[in-house]
Amino acid sequence: MPVVRPSDAVVHEIHGARFLSYATPLSGSEELCAWRGEIPAGTKAPVHTVTREEIFHLLTGELLITLDGHADRITAGDTVIINSGTAFGVENPTRQTATSWVTTSIGLRAELADGSVIIPPWAN
Repeated sequence: MPVVRPSDAVVHEIHGARFLSYATPLSGSEELCAWRGEIPAGTKAPVHTVTREEIFHLLTGELLITLDGHADRITAGDTVIINSGTAFGVENPTRQTATSWVTTSIGLRAELADGSVIIPPWAN
């Protein structure tokens, strides 16, 4: 059974947020990937359509989440289920960093409005 210590997490930064990946094929996972996200105050990530279902759990802070154009404020302890094909946006309009835990299946892709595709290294 692989144990991934905090010091083993791989750090990636994109669109103003920081991602610490724990479960990936590189760490021994065969089907799922999981990471902690750190979303600084004032961050607004671009809306992107996901190709795999994501489970987004907010550990600390408060965020404005947009799913297919519908905005909803979430707070620590809330979980958002983001189905495959959903346009998803994240904004932190507060003055503190929010942290999240995300789980999805390996192979997630994110398509931006301009048609470009992001292949997140922490999900593959």
